[in-house]
Amino acid sequence: MKEYQPKKIRNIGLVSHSNAGKTSLVEAILFNGGTIEKMGSVDQGTSASDHADDEIERKVTINCSICVAEWEDHKLNLIDSPGADDFYGDLESVLRVVDGVVVIVDATTGVEGGTEKVWEIIEKYNLPAAVFINKMDKENANFADALESIKNTLEVSTATTLLPIGQESDFSGVVDVVQMKSSLRPSGNEPQPDSDIPSSMEDDVEEIREELVEVVAESDDELIEKYFEEGELSSQEILLGIQGAFRNKVRIVPVLCGSALENIGVQNLMDFVVECFPSPEDVGIIESEDGEVTRDPDISSPMSALVFKTLADPFAGRLTLFRVYSGVLSGDSQVFNSAKGQNEKIGKVSFMNGKDLIDTPQVAAGDFGVAIKLVNAQTGDTFCDVDNIIQLPSINFPKPVISFAILPAREGDDEKLSTVLQRMSEEDPTFRIERNEITRQLLASGLGEVHLNAIRGRMKDKFGVETTVEDPKVAYRETIRGRANGVRGRLKKQSGGRGQFGEVWINLEPMQLEGSEDDEFEFVNKVVGGSVPTNYIPAVEKGIREARTSGVLAGYPFVGFRVTLYDGKHHPVDSSDLAFQIAGSQALREATLDAKPVILEPIMDVEISVPDQFMGDVIGDLNSRRGRVMGVDQVGKRQVIGATVPLSEMFRYSIDLKSITSARGSFTMDFSRYEQLPDELAQKVIADSKTEEAE
Repeated sequence: MKEYQPKKIRNIGLVSHSNAGKTSLVEAILFNGGTIEKMGSVDQGTSASDHADDEIERKVTINCSICVAEWEDHKLNLIDSPGADDFYGDLESVLRVVDGVVVIVDATTGVEGGTEKVWEIIEKYNLPAAVFINKMDKENANFADALESIKNTLEVSTATTLLPIGQESDFSGVVDVVQMKSSLRPSGNEPQPDSDIPSSMEDDVEEIREELVEVVAESDDELIEKYFEEGELSSQEILLGIQGAFRNKVRIVPVLCGSALENIGVQNLMDFVVECFPSPEDVGIIESEDGEVTRDPDISSPMSALVFKTLADPFAGRLTLFRVYSGVLSGDSQVFNSAKGQNEKIGKVSFMNGKDLIDTPQVAAGDFGVAIKLVNAQTGDTFCDVDNIIQLPSINFPKPVISFAILPAREGDDEKLSTVLQRMSEEDPTFRIERNEITRQLLASGLGEVHLNAIRGRMKDKFGVETTVEDPKVAYRETIRGRANGVRGRLKKQSGGRGQFGEVWINLEPMQLEGSEDDEFEFVNKVVGGSVPTNYIPAVEKGIREARTSGVLAGYPFVGFRVTLYDGKHHPVDSSDLAFQIAGSQALREATLDAKPVILEPIMDVEISVPDQFMGDVIGDLNSRRGRVMGVDQVGKRQVIGATVPLSEMFRYSIDLKSITSARGSFTMDFSRYEQLPDELAQKVIADSKTEEAE
């Protein structure tokens, strides 16, 4: 594969709702560009971009995949991204490093929930985007309805550049509204034969072209002036207008159409990508994270590159995928990892085309590459020259929304499980591992149940580690609502020789909780007259600290209290640190029983974004979860609901929200505070605790 100058490269992300045909479209583009000799199939597991075992089995894209096609003396770097929101970590990575996006919409369904979510991320990065209405050959395909759904649901100004000739079983080609010609089904990957516009469509095409010219003209002062003067724009001016809008971040959404499986309209899309989407050179100056350092996007600038994906491979080792933004990243070199503040030794570098690695001596500005077996590099890190340091903006990954306790299926696999989980979390930043010391569970968190099951499947297939999962336990706390004064703790043991003696008197009272930290209690020493010698006071506090790790109701940590040590007794021979430590522990437990102990549960701040029509159902569901709605804000056509909900009610919320909103809802969740658990639920927690203890 030859090296291309930045102006001859197009970096395009392909995104959509699940099953809209992204992977099939990539396949058709690769076929047209001569990368592959025969179009593969998602159903048969032979596509170039979905090559991992779990992708073939599930027939969906799970990992982003770089595929390369050459077209009209340009290099098209196509990144196929996951459509399911369980794998939106990769989607964020893709949209961070591409220069434009093609959104695929199914002609039989129009804009779906996943398309709406994807569009929000496209808007966040302010990326140029075109829409390809796919599956025009399928039953119930309707171009007009799909186009209307794009306009209404995404609330964008569309510019139709391709019209279908027929639809469903009668779909036979497309009309290029810009060039005013028709393109029919190609023979193999040869250029589509041009023909005249069908006479039955001439009036519709003229009307659509007029709308297209108006939309494009409004994006540029010079074009609008010419349009007012002459009432028309040439084909070249239309393309230049779209090109300029893309470069200047003016939101115009060109709409094309076709059938990926039949390879109709795909070459038109490829022409459009080359003619209108910006090259890395067009995107312009690259800024550092803090905006203080810049780079020109050419090969003569100091090198800078961003790692956007890592893959754990049991045979090849870890693969590090990167985009070079400036300069040249050479193989067998040393680069500086500015995120880690250390050097990184680069061995062999390659281009990636699906699952194939193509050796290259270097990767130049604007292009993508992969390095093997890097030691320190992680997703989001920046590579640069040690003498010209820059840190590029990293990648903002979505937070996990679901957690399970994960265990090895086979005895003795604990250590192996920990190692593999660490590798999986390095590969996927949206997959997180945490050991909860209170519940003594290892928690695996991700973007959905499918996400976590896919990772478990990968762990089994790649590393031979089988796992089981169970629902997490809630990390409750215990506190008190009353006071207990004048409580004695006493240890007196005498069994011949030196004994053990220590006696303390304490007062216990509740203290306002201010957060979630385990050390939320206060120890006050008010001993006078030496009844408890000064050197034993720390032992008393230590005993109280140890006793509070296991509360009297259900064994959860005891928080939010103040202990005042005000008196005690000691023995000149038999007293010791251990004796006063035990006495302090006993005093706390006795006092707690008299001070109205209660169980606290964690409460979460939840923010849910849903389309208007689902707001009532979502609020009703929150109420059933003991949630409290704190406010609702309108953001575009979506409602953002702020609520507080007990954590115990939220473990499977991502699954339920998807069901309630037809996959159109999303949410974030953060810890807020602890509140008292209702009595009837507290009794169940206490009973469960006693059962576990007995077992």
